[in-house]
Amino acid sequence: MDLVTPAIGLVFWTVLIFLILLVLLGKFAWKPILNAVKERTDSIREALSSAEKAKEEMAKLQADNEVILKEARIERDKIIKEARDLKDQTIAEAKNQAKAESDAIIASAKAAIENEKRAAINEIKDQVAKLSVEIAEKILAKELSDKDNQKALIEDLLNKTNIN
Repeated sequence: MDLVTPAIGLVFWTVLIFLILLVLLGKFAWKPILNAVKERTDSIREALSSAEKAKEEMAKLQADNEVILKEARIERDKIIKEARDLKDQTIAEAKNQAKAESDAIIASAKAAIENEKRAAINEIKDQVAKLSVEIAEKILAKELSDKDNQKALIEDLLNKTNIN
C-alpha cells in the first residue's frame, strides 16, 4: 500500500514545483498565449466584420446593377419605340409620296389620252369630210355629165327649196 499512498515530502515537493511552474507559466507563457489567442480572436472578428461589410457592399452593388439594368431596359424600349415610330412615319410618307406621284402620272396619262382622243376624232372628222367631198364630187360629176340629168337635178333642187 505504500505504493498507492504518497509520502508527505513527495506531496510537498510536487505541490511546490507545481506552484512554481504555475507562477512561471502565468508570468511568462500564459500572457503571450492569451495575447496570441486574443489577437487571433480579434483578427477573426475583423475578418467576419470585413466579410459582412463586403456582403453588404455586394448586395448594394447588386441592387445598383438591377436599377441600372432596369433603366437600360427602359431606355432600350424607348429607343425601339422611337425607331418603330420613325419607320412607320417614313413608310407613311413614302406611301403618300408614291400616291401623289401615281395620281400625277395618272392625271398626266388621262390628259395625254384625252388629247390623243381629240386629235384622233379631229383626224377622223377631216377624213370623213374629205371622203364626203370626194364622194359628192364623184356623184355630181356623174350626175352632171348628162345635160338632161343636169336640168332635172336643178329643177328638183329648185322645187325643194322654198323661196319666200
